[in-house]
Amino acid sequence: MDPGDPAGDPAAGERHRMGRDPLLLLQALQTLWSTRERKQLREEAWRGFAALDDPLAGLLDMLESCRGQRGEGPSLAAWISHQLQCWLQAQPCPSLAQHSLRLKQLQARAVKVLTESPPSLAAPLASIFQLQDADRSCLLAHVHRLHHEGRFREAATLGATLKLQSELGVEKMSIPLLLQDKVALVERYVAGFPDLQRRLLVLMDSWCQPGFDIKDVARRYPEVTSLSLEKLSPKALSRQVLRLQERYGVAPALCPNAAIQQRLAALRHLCHKRFVEKSLSQENWTDHVQGLVGQSPWLQEQLSQLLVSHSDPVTAAQCAMELLLPEERLPAAVAVELRRFRLQGRATEADSRLEVKDMKDRYYQLPIPRENVHLLASWEDLTRHEGALLQCHQVVGVDVEWTPVFVAGGRPRPSLLQVAVEGHVFLLDVLALSQPPTGQGAQAFSRLVAQLLSDPSITKLGYGMVGDLQKLGTSCPALAHVEKQILGGMDLLLVHRQMRVASVPAPAVDRARELRGLSLLVQQVLGTALDKTQQLSNWDRRPLCEEQVIYAAADAYCLLEVHQALCREPARFHLSEDLAGSRRPRHRERPGARKPPGLQKASAPAAPRQVPVAVAVSEGAAPQIPARAFRVVCDNMLQGLARSLRCLGVDARMLGNGEDHRRAAEVARQEGRIILTSGQPFHKLRAQVGAGRCLSVDCSLKAQQQAKAVLKHFNVRVTHADIFSRCQTQSFEERAEGWGMGHPEKPRLGLSTPSGPQACNCDQYLKVSRDMMKQLMWLSSHQEGPRSSGDEATQSQAVQEPGPAPDAAPEGCTYDRPCRWLQMADLRAETPDMLADGTRLQLAGVPVGVLRTPGLRCFYCCTGCGKVFWDGSHLGRVATHFRDMLESAPSPCEPSPAPSPASSPF
Repeated sequence: MDPGDPAGDPAAGERHRMGRDPLLLLQALQTLWSTRERKQLREEAWRGFAALDDPLAGLLDMLESCRGQRGEGPSLAAWISHQLQCWLQAQPCPSLAQHSLRLKQLQARAVKVLTESPPSLAAPLASIFQLQDADRSCLLAHVHRLHHEGRFREAATLGATLKLQSELGVEKMSIPLLLQDKVALVERYVAGFPDLQRRLLVLMDSWCQPGFDIKDVARRYPEVTSLSLEKLSPKALSRQVLRLQERYGVAPALCPNAAIQQRLAALRHLCHKRFVEKSLSQENWTDHVQGLVGQSPWLQEQLSQLLVSHSDPVTAAQCAMELLLPEERLPAAVAVELRRFRLQGRATEADSRLEVKDMKDRYYQLPIPRENVHLLASWEDLTRHEGALLQCHQVVGVDVEWTPVFVAGGRPRPSLLQVAVEGHVFLLDVLALSQPPTGQGAQAFSRLVAQLLSDPSITKLGYGMVGDLQKLGTSCPALAHVEKQILGGMDLLLVHRQMRVASVPAPAVDRARELRGLSLLVQQVLGTALDKTQQLSNWDRRPLCEEQVIYAAADAYCLLEVHQALCREPARFHLSEDLAGSRRPRHRERPGARKPPGLQKASAPAAPRQVPVAVAVSEGAAPQIPARAFRVVCDNMLQGLARSLRCLGVDARMLGNGEDHRRAAEVARQEGRIILTSGQPFHKLRAQVGAGRCLSVDCSLKAQQQAKAVLKHFNVRVTHADIFSRCQTQSFEERAEGWGMGHPEKPRLGLSTPSGPQACNCDQYLKVSRDMMKQLMWLSSHQEGPRSSGDEATQSQAVQEPGPAPDAAPEGCTYDRPCRWLQMADLRAETPDMLADGTRLQLAGVPVGVLRTPGLRCFYCCTGCGKVFWDGSHLGRVATHFRDMLESAPSPCEPSPAPSPASSPF
């Protein structure tokens, strides 16, 4: 039978009956595909779909013709499938009936095409042909084949697209992906299937059980490559399990092993606090440890090992006696000491190396009598002291205490609110006042706190006050988001950061390296540190012990004394000299500008010495940092932020995807940079470089919002002249996620194609006139070697008659960069496209059409990498995105005259 005869080929016969041959449509689309004319390609495709009698069968004809054609980048077959899917959705006609014979025939063909096509076709084919309702045996067999071949990601993605999870299960599909640290893909696989989500959690929790070795699982999957077993340590895996447990709403009893691992991590943290930092009293340490260990034999054994590693046998034995640890779980040396204690009938004192004697002259002491510390636990107490708390034109210190939570799922609730005024401290018992929630005490408490915080005549001092006050909403719903209502608030944490950024030498800093936070600020300003041994105590216990009462009062009252010292001697701490007398804000708010929620300066403070520090905190009284002098290093989770800051002239360095977070601390110390990080590494990095040199960035914000927050936090001054003052050369991955660079054929953003794998970050440019650029491009094309006469004619014509010019930059967004013109001495005579220092100009990335851009007089070449820039519409877009951050700058200068033709090196 003749293969070309329609009678012998059913598919050909089917095409013959159509209004247009789908293979002819495919041929036309292939021609346009090579030209990258996407708009014309889409129009031709949609016209072709409309001309087909049966677009669904026509698509299958085209896909069957494309089988075996694999290449780099997106395929034409996938593009056509996606376009037909969009076209069908735009049509008013209904789709084929769900169980019609015609649909089943098309589904059979579609399944066969799918099994022989790349994964990119799965989603559009599943939608177009309703493959979720097709014969699942063929689809399941295909998924199992992909899994058997080691293509685990493709198998899971296809199974999720076709809704085959119930038949495929979770263990088989998830284990290879978890071994490769593809947790996000596993989460997408089980999305919408509660039973699979529970089974996934049980699987991951089983890997957290004591004594489990993940390498045993990895050995069962030799075909899995690129193992990431370090991400599956019990500590890391338990965090993932507890996160998913909360996300899926699963009962904690389903994940007991992860909970045990988290308790072990908390025990390690507490032992470090007690025996290394010595910032936790023995009583508080014992209280927390007993609650974590309970009756778990495994945790008792782990605690015994921690005691031995952090102390000597005598100290370990005393701790074991206080914790009632079974003797059989203790090491032999500790058990001997424990028996000796019991024979003596009492526990001897621990070694003096563990207990540090509290000397009163060593720590900050509450300077008011004990009777001036008042505990308010009822609405009558609040009413009696309301006048003192709400007195106008006074300065108050505000702090909150809560019991720390060491297990996942628990949220700390405030136990105590401290308010310090001159000569007195009021301790508001949040636990007593907030119960019942609708009672008279809760209403009086909420009303008093709201009135105190919203009164602009009362200056409220705090240290990280917003974070403290956010917790009040968990106990008092009426105070939810109360931190956004603060007027006259002043956060000394911001002052402290300005002092640290300015590298202020702290007075009496013998122990400053051991301190942090408010304790360090008190040490630097007042000369004695704040004792924080009660910070992690059980604040829910009633009655409070005397040590807790004194600590809570001192924690709030020290804010008043720090504030007074800063106002008396601002220059001593490198704050502005006019802080002591100025009542005016440092700069005015733009008309109609929205203030972010948080702390604002007092609008009408009475005492002159209260105003300056408020201004210093909320208005950024410290000297502004020019954008080009601001240097940061971003971790690999903040690549978008690094690109945004670099666009504004900031010297931003970015960690590579394979670099450890600890590398950021090394770079910060060696090059004097600020660390910008996110997530867990923040606390470790801050401990290595100091609080003022490390900032935690909110990953939920977009890159531009992150950049604005960072610039405002460090009081960085950005002008129009800073935009693109640094070279933006970046890797392919950065381009794909960054500002969206245009194709070389149409440089709508005014950037040539980068070639370097890392950001150049150079801020030195040379200016090139348009005439010289034409000559350089022509000469560069002739330096590549001998060509045929036809090639030479083509190149010459390309320069002389360039194609359509791109859009000009918006009016008012162009300016002359402060750089000199390119001179003959800057170029090598033998290679005119190379600078004297060996940097080759990237002329190939400059489309010839840009030479005809209206109003374009010059180009700029980076002296570091040779990349070529020109003013384009991207400049205006960046200025628009950050217009609220840009400070007024001098009017764009008149363009400097370009070199005359006589001075041209050619």
